Amino acid sequence: MQVLLTFVALLLTGQIATLVAYIGPGSGLSAIGTLIAFVAALLLAIIGFVWYPVKRLMAKRREKKQDTSEI
Repeated sequence: MQVLLTFVALLLTGQIATLVAYIGPGSGLSAIGTLIAFVAALLLAIIGFVWYPVKRLMAKRREKKQDTSEI
C-alpha cells in the first residue's frame, strides 16, 4: 500500500522519470517463478472447477445408457 501511495505521489509531482530501480538476478527469477506458479495454480483451479462436474455428468450419462441397454 505504501509503495502505491509513493508511486501516486511521485506521479502527481512529475518526478516519476527520476526513479531508477535494479532487480538482481535472484529476486528477478524468484518473481518470475512466483508469477508462473500463480498462473499455473489459477489455471488448475479453473480446470478443477470445470472438469469434475463434467466428469460427474459423463458418468451419469454412462449409467443411464447402461441402464437402458440392460432392459
